[in-house]
Amino acid sequence: MLSSSIVKILRIAALLTFTAGAFGAEDHVVLNTMSQELQRNFDVLKQKADPPPYFLSYEITDQDSHSVSASLGVLNSEDSSHNRFLDVSVRVGDPKLDNYRRVRGERVQFTSGASVVLDDTPAALRQRMWLETDRIYRAAAERLIKIKTNQQVKAADRDKSADFSSEESYAHWEQPTALRFDSGHWAGDVRELSKDFLQYKDLLASDVQVSVLSDNRYFVNTEGTKIQHGRGFARVIISASARAKDGMDVSDFASFEAADPKNLPSEDTIRAAVNKVGKNVEALLTAPTAEPFVGPAILSGRASGVFFHEIFGHRIEGHRQKDESEGQTFTMSVGKPVLPDFLSVTFDPTIKRIGNVDLNGTYEYDDEGVKARPVVSVQNGILRNFLMSRSPIEGFDHSNGHGRRQPGLEVVSRQSNLIVTSTRTVSDQRLRQMLIDEIKRQNKPYGLYFEDITSGVTTTSRAGVQAFKVVPVIVYRVYTDGRPDELIRGADIVGTPLASFAKIVATSDKQEVFNGYCGAESGSVPVSAVSPAILISEIEIEKKDASQDLLPLLPSPLREGGN
Repeated sequence: MLSSSIVKILRIAALLTFTAGAFGAEDHVVLNTMSQELQRNFDVLKQKADPPPYFLSYEITDQDSHSVSASLGVLNSEDSSHNRFLDVSVRVGDPKLDNYRRVRGERVQFTSGASVVLDDTPAALRQRMWLETDRIYRAAAERLIKIKTNQQVKAADRDKSADFSSEESYAHWEQPTALRFDSGHWAGDVRELSKDFLQYKDLLASDVQVSVLSDNRYFVNTEGTKIQHGRGFARVIISASARAKDGMDVSDFASFEAADPKNLPSEDTIRAAVNKVGKNVEALLTAPTAEPFVGPAILSGRASGVFFHEIFGHRIEGHRQKDESEGQTFTMSVGKPVLPDFLSVTFDPTIKRIGNVDLNGTYEYDDEGVKARPVVSVQNGILRNFLMSRSPIEGFDHSNGHGRRQPGLEVVSRQSNLIVTSTRTVSDQRLRQMLIDEIKRQNKPYGLYFEDITSGVTTTSRAGVQAFKVVPVIVYRVYTDGRPDELIRGADIVGTPLASFAKIVATSDKQEVFNGYCGAESGSVPVSAVSPAILISEIEIEKKDASQDLLPLLPSPLREGGN
């Protein structure tokens, strides 16, 4: 990866690899121990507990992570951690009404992601599972009593679907992903790459980081599912920030992700990204600030991917359709148009890569032991399906493999690999000309081009405004008179989802990938968004908050020859 020659690339790949080998029945120590303790605890609780459980599941997540980061040619940090977490799900009552019933304004939380021993020692594993099962059963039984009482004094729910779906059981096991990481060699590589930031004298902070993670999951339940699977993650993150004279903080970043380190880019590609980030941040320091504006714009494929993830993806997560505290933007829209008729949206965790880019939201089984599968959410503009966990909603009785969580939190329906496709595609050059034509038609002074977006937030709660904010990092004004595009700073995209979707006019003919992590009720999960660039006839930006802090009084030592 971090190399300038084929020989060095091969050396690096050998230093950081995820390995797999032969796997026999004798290697199922963790999975077999979980299965045995699960059955023992379930049998005892069925006989002695009141109310008895009707379902029990265990998931152990084994995460081994390593990272090194450097700034300006020196090492900042070197971290390693190896942890195992146990999540227990106990359901009492029956599938129609159980302890996981959502009560308006209340968040369900039983599991804690309890720490589990790293050694494959059956006795120690059983001890933790026994104690967690007992604790969670007691909490589950207590909550069921409250729910039944609540049912007698509140209005009936509009959605009368059950609390838990029946699903096919699965048996699957594979060799756990094992990580080998030579921190010494990687430390040298990030040092060398981060030296390139020395030439950008106005930066206040910069960083090049390499991080790797092996994530192995073990899952069993009382329906007979027994799964052992895992995958690796490798990531390079480049970031830099500075402060303009008016106090506004500016920044840029770049990242590369891969399931296998051998698929990370070469040193030349990463070095080019380091220099692009440095140049962008220095250019932002002198760029004019954005003004509130409504007009036509193009979002690049990466920017468009984040746009769809934030303002569409979260609103079709299944649990939001049943929760009366949610805005339920699309709950009653199945079979109706929600996007222009040339757009389709699929969520597919089974796709591992698009082009030469590995997708971050890939998995074989979700965190309820349900096999991953593609879900066509929107077909030619018409809403067809929601993302479903094992929590049914009216009209959708089964999971489609999108029950996900971070260890220690309860499963809800979450996004995976979001893929936008279009039947109204044009070349990038033609899309830009369409933008210019639209600027002229609307008699606007300029249009906008969003090259990259770092993040976004969306409000789906009924108590809040049904709106979103997407945070771009690189934005240009596009003029119709032949002037070069003008970089601006401090622009945030704002709006409401239904109005924004209706303004999409056309797309480019090639897709781009945005890999990242998404935070929601069930924690941080890896996701991807794949989309072509889109032309929007009307988009709104607002000015970003500016800090009141001024530049440091003392001159940077880099400007005086310091090193």
